[in-house]
Amino acid sequence: MKTFVLLLCCFQLAAQVQLTNSGATDLKSRVIHISNSEINLPDQSFKLMDDYRVEIPYQLVEDGVLVLVDLTAVETKTVTAVVGKPMEVISRTFARYVPERLDDFAWENDKIAFRAYGQALEGTSGDAYGFDVWVKRTTDLVIDRRYTHGDYHNDLGDGLDYYKVGLTLGAGNNAPIGKNGIAYSKNYHRYKILENGPLRTVFVLEYDPWMVEGTEVRAHKKFTIEAGSQFYKLETTYYFDGKDELAVAVGIVDRPGKGTTFLDEQNGILAYWEPQHGKDGTTGIAVIGADLSEMSLQAEQWITQTKVTSGKSLVYYVGAAWDKAGEITNAQQWINYCIQEKTQVENPTIKIIK
Repeated sequence: MKTFVLLLCCFQLAAQVQLTNSGATDLKSRVIHISNSEINLPDQSFKLMDDYRVEIPYQLVEDGVLVLVDLTAVETKTVTAVVGKPMEVISRTFARYVPERLDDFAWENDKIAFRAYGQALEGTSGDAYGFDVWVKRTTDLVIDRRYTHGDYHNDLGDGLDYYKVGLTLGAGNNAPIGKNGIAYSKNYHRYKILENGPLRTVFVLEYDPWMVEGTEVRAHKKFTIEAGSQFYKLETTYYFDGKDELAVAVGIVDRPGKGTTFLDEQNGILAYWEPQHGKDGTTGIAVIGADLSEMSLQAEQWITQTKVTSGKSLVYYVGAAWDKAGEITNAQQWINYCIQEKTQVENPTIKIIK
């Protein structure tokens, strides 16, 4: 009898919620945020279990908990918190400042990797304004390994960097645009990491002020990347005085050759499936967001324009995929994925029921 009572104490029910996928699409490896108001988590060490008592990976955040789940179409899954030591969660997101490579800042999840260029690169022959993509065909985190061996322009089995940025917006960066074209800032000068895995990483890049047609502008960019998605969330806040609005361009560099472009101004989807890059394969790039419209090809970049007010964030999502990863292998699959992602962002099909 004493043993039975002890087991009850060890697996005491602390909290329970249900996750329901009301959509018609299976969702795999999705990060779901459950707020503190939706679940009463125990004050001591705990596990999260599904209906079959299989442990669910999670990450505690300030306003609740993130869980990593699979939900087939119209499936409901119960998440139960029980007292006990949780399993070690494999990190699926990561970001870091890279002083050993001219102030790069790199971030990744289990699907794809990116980087932004720092102050030390400014004025050099390799200077670049936009965001870079590091394609990968592994769920492992690769940033540290690639910077350690330094040979990230060749595929050593897990992917490589063949995406050329140059003096463009690269893969989804943004900058003010006016009568003289895009008014690029210098590279980021400061950073702050707010969360760093295992399921979600959040960081901020800050840019020094620059002049845009007589107006001083500064920018603050917040990045959120979660496990399981080809996309990350970008929140850019511009600060300026003397005018009501600032025109901003979000861009994707165009490539010579025959690629596939999908411009959906009504739904805010700009997707580009590049021409094949020789033996390296093919990359898909996209930006999605409710405020993105006026799409066109300008000076070898696919541009979507919007307007911002000082202090209010422009929010959109940036994504990339590589055909050699084996999941998205052609233009139509990439377009379909972007449409599905936009739908999930605006109308999530996963509902939380207490």
